[in-house]
Amino acid sequence: MNEADSAIPVTDPFTLFEAWFAEAKEAEPNDPNAMALATATSRGQPSVRMVLLKGHGSQWGKGGGFVFYTNAESRKGKEIRANLQASLLFHWKSLRRQIRIEGSLEEVSGQQADSYFHSRPRVSQIGSAASDQSRALADRQHYLDRVTALEERYPEGDIPRPPHWTGFLLTPHTIEFWQDRDFRLHDRRQFTREGPGEAWSNTLLYP
Repeated sequence: MNEADSAIPVTDPFTLFEAWFAEAKEAEPNDPNAMALATATSRGQPSVRMVLLKGHGSQWGKGGGFVFYTNAESRKGKEIRANLQASLLFHWKSLRRQIRIEGSLEEVSGQQADSYFHSRPRVSQIGSAASDQSRALADRQHYLDRVTALEERYPEGDIPRPPHWTGFLLTPHTIEFWQDRDFRLHDRRQFTREGPGEAWSNTLLYP
């Protein structure tokens, strides 16, 4: 490739994300679907944490998107419901790439949340149902006792999904792809659109 050429093609950003994500799944030793999720309160106080991508592509919602699941009574869940805007960041160090995504959030349907919750290992279902995520915990044994109590209450089969355990779909208005280049002459291309279903425009960005 000519040094003057961009390594990031002009194409549909969901198609490009899928190609990069497929390479990450081959190259990353742990959790290639891990992403930083940044939310903010209604007053603009930001916070960020790692979550796992559990659905993505043009088939999600009206304009395509990225799905994750969480306890809606956790800090991030409360911030999401107070301010339905968020950012995602994928960083694949082994590939020297990252993708930044910004957009609006909406809750997935109860049926979608049920389907994913019950696709998880039984112990993960129990762990989520037993947790008051982000709230103060007097000691770890108290949490483990709640896990045990649920195991005894539901000795087999799926655990009922708690109503506050749900998923969110981020519908992007901006997706930026970043590729490391020698001497910090990095390659960046940003895709933007006015709304779901609208055509994407793109531009290169200075590194």
